[in-house]
Amino acid sequence: MNAKTPARSSKRWTADLIPDQTGKTFLVTGANSGLGYATTRDLARRGAHVVMAVRNEAKGRRALEEIRAGADRPVSLEVRLVDLADLDSVRKFTEGLHADEVGIDVLVNNAGIMMPPRSLSPQGHEIQFAANHLGHFALTGLLLEVIAAGRDARVVTVSSSLHRRGRIHYDDLTGERDYAPTSFYAQSKFANVLFGLELDRRLKAAGMPVRSLLAHPGYSDTNLQSTGPTGLMKSVMRLSNRLFAQHADMGALPQLYAATDPQARSGEFIGPDGWAESKGHPTVVQPVKPATDPADARRLWELSEELTGVRYGLPPAP
Repeated sequence: MNAKTPARSSKRWTADLIPDQTGKTFLVTGANSGLGYATTRDLARRGAHVVMAVRNEAKGRRALEEIRAGADRPVSLEVRLVDLADLDSVRKFTEGLHADEVGIDVLVNNAGIMMPPRSLSPQGHEIQFAANHLGHFALTGLLLEVIAAGRDARVVTVSSSLHRRGRIHYDDLTGERDYAPTSFYAQSKFANVLFGLELDRRLKAAGMPVRSLLAHPGYSDTNLQSTGPTGLMKSVMRLSNRLFAQHADMGALPQLYAATDPQARSGEFIGPDGWAESKGHPTVVQPVKPATDPADARRLWELSEELTGVRYGLPPAP
């Protein structure tokens, strides 16, 4: 197991330690359920305005009303539609934000798809790579100038401990020759880490006042395990969730720490402090070594710009 450093603000960091966020705007993808719901709720309770980026409007509005009903003071929320697996939808979504002059201080790239049968996005990309990586790569790039103008600007990209089993299948990105749900999920989460660390390098090299952080929730009980997998895998995950997973409220703590704590540093990876990083309170963890390779990160970055058509204008770090 890699060495860990306790989150500096507290050895047992909880949502109660989130600083006041009044006057700040957060954009959270996948905000209607699981980690995204918990993140949105806790940010709103601390005074933030949260743009809830969701794929299903009815579920998004239902989540918004639940958060409002459970709050002990008025909260500021809005629902906007985006399908991260569809690059046309991502562009339409960001165009709407620009047209409405919505300022974004912090972007939380949280939404994800987990281990479905093989399918392709509208642009022909493997669906997990499309939603989990390419959609967030495009979203971040299209909003980066807006974020850079924000207060305590940050981009938090949510990965998984399964990134440790990942690699980029450059010779078979769509899984046409050899698709396995778990390995392609691991690929997308490995891509998240390559992207978050490379974004940190490029932002620092360009002198942009934006922090890029990574987070992962450990093993948390969310609807990812029930909406993606099928057959035996779905049954196994449903049972495993009941027996071993921590609540989504705990799983959201690493990304909340990364998004709000003053001491969270750009380039850090925040995960749970428990056994095998499966559950616990936020701490600084280490990604698997191949995910820190700048050459692979640059290769993926250039490929992602080509596949999405979104160019950041950030030169590679020396």
